[in-house]
Amino acid sequence: MENVVVGPLDLAAHVDEALAVQAVAFGLGPEEVAIRRQIVLRHLALPGARALGAHGDDGRLVGFVYGLPNDRAHWWSSVVQPYLRRGGNDHWLDESFVITELHVLPEAQGRGIGRRLITAITDTASEPRSILSAIDGETPARHLYRHLGYRDLARPVHFPSATRPYAVMGAPLPLLRPGGLPHPAAADRPGNAERPE
Repeated sequence: MENVVVGPLDLAAHVDEALAVQAVAFGLGPEEVAIRRQIVLRHLALPGARALGAHGDDGRLVGFVYGLPNDRAHWWSSVVQPYLRRGGNDHWLDESFVITELHVLPEAQGRGIGRRLITAITDTASEPRSILSAIDGETPARHLYRHLGYRDLARPVHFPSATRPYAVMGAPLPLLRPGGLPHPAAADRPGNAERPE
């Protein structure tokens, strides 16, 4: 797998292929995959939902990301809102692009594919910031998110039926590039003359 191409993904048409990646990367069983399939398809029907995929030389999907503009009426927002409110971060639910899922096959991890996926999808967002939830632990995913400019907004967050606690993280857009530098287009975004901490 020398070259990996990141580009638009018709996630509705390739939902089973994407969920196979998520199942391996996240350790999901068939029942959980079936539940998530319905959730993904429901999300894709919402305004502004979009996805990117990472394909190897052989055309196989090795990673994907999808997200959408946040809406306080969505289930995820209703769960995280009380946690964010406690820390004074409730405003992050407004004008934010949510990274709903980001997964890369284990054998393809550590090659910058996750970074390419998340920066490419957030670069298309018109919102001034991005939020996401990640397992609350010192994982490679949390390490990546911090290097991109995400910071903890609330933790630990407990989702119904989840066995592990999560952290909600947020970052101003555009995301930081290697070396902690903002994307060159950052100065062109409204309200981004100065990056907040």
